[in-house]
Amino acid sequence: MRDQTMPFKSRRSFLLSFACAALAGTGLITAGPAQAQGFPPGFSSFSVDVSPLKAKGLGPFADLVGQAALDELRRSFADRIDPRGPRFVLVITGIFLTPFPDNGVGWRRGGGGGGSDGMDGEALAVGPKGQILARHPQHAARDPDTSSLEPNERGRAVAMAQHYVWWLRRRL
Repeated sequence: MRDQTMPFKSRRSFLLSFACAALAGTGLITAGPAQAQGFPPGFSSFSVDVSPLKAKGLGPFADLVGQAALDELRRSFADRIDPRGPRFVLVITGIFLTPFPDNGVGWRRGGGGGGSDGMDGEALAVGPKGQILARHPQHAARDPDTSSLEPNERGRAVAMAQHYVWWLRRRL
């Protein structure tokens, strides 16, 4: 059996990787999904598709999430409206509200399951003929700010939709 030691890194390769990391931190070298497929600078309209949520049986709850996301899209991207731009379509594919929003402390001392609320979806830039010009899948999570004794699912769902859009604005 051969000795499985880690290969020696030269001083030059170490300094090069350190310099690249420093430049990436300053924004001079960019990478990641925000730059992928280059979202356009402006959008002619905004819409939210919650049909995947309705297919899962969420009905009016899906409409609530969709309306909250649409309102936040219009607010957050108000400075990026351009009548000549493509449509911005947000497809929400999933939402999860943790059953123990305060780690179970309100229910019993010592903690329960705990966790975060989350949302999955994809932002699309859609051209005039329905072609997808750019796409950005995203998952966002947030800690709920409520007690398990008063869970307020509707308020948490609205807050989650707003949080999701805030992250979209940061990434696009």
